[in-house]
Amino acid sequence: MNEPKVDFDDYTENYNSLLRESTGFFSESEAYFAKYKVDILRREVPVGVKRLLEYGCGIGRNIPFLRAAFPEATITGSDISEASLEIARKENPGVEFFLEHADTDVADLYEVIFIAGVFHHIPLGERAAVMRTLFLRLSPGGTIVVFEHNPYNPVTRRIVNDCPYDRDAVLLRPSELRELLVGAGLPVRHGAYCLFVPPSLSVLMPIEAKLGWLPLGGQYWVKATRPA
Repeated sequence: MNEPKVDFDDYTENYNSLLRESTGFFSESEAYFAKYKVDILRREVPVGVKRLLEYGCGIGRNIPFLRAAFPEATITGSDISEASLEIARKENPGVEFFLEHADTDVADLYEVIFIAGVFHHIPLGERAAVMRTLFLRLSPGGTIVVFEHNPYNPVTRRIVNDCPYDRDAVLLRPSELRELLVGAGLPVRHGAYCLFVPPSLSVLMPIEAKLGWLPLGGQYWVKATRPA
């Protein structure tokens, strides 16, 4: 039986502390994970991005790193949790945020859409429709990069099973994420497993780039584009 859907409004005040509790063995800094993903995004998208959307931005943990990585871009964040967005607005003045509804209509198109750890919270029957919505928000020729937990990693599965706000999570295999992207009209260009080496072993970081094929990283990412 599926768990009831998590209400992220219930976790806004202690989201970061719960994250540190779950992942502290890898890194005690939740900022490490945010910067790590944004660094990959920066490497994978063209220069000169003008409009970027983080879909499912939560309390805005990634926003400062997105602003630093894309200083010329207008950064926008969206989420289903109004309480999370209130915190995101306070922490990131000057950034536009909007609440996601089933019928949210967004007039603007984005050259880049960034999604980190969101799809495993979306009910299975709604994932294709969400991906199609993201297709419609992406500019022709635009890039979408999606990060997800790696279900092949036993440590990741343990973290998800023990985390209160992941109680409704249904992890996706990379092949499932790729099928969702392709099914929405977004050809997949690249992808890799990631988060192999903790920051305490930074001397080994150069190895990460060579391990993207190995399904043992804590997470993985997939990049796709909307045809021009």
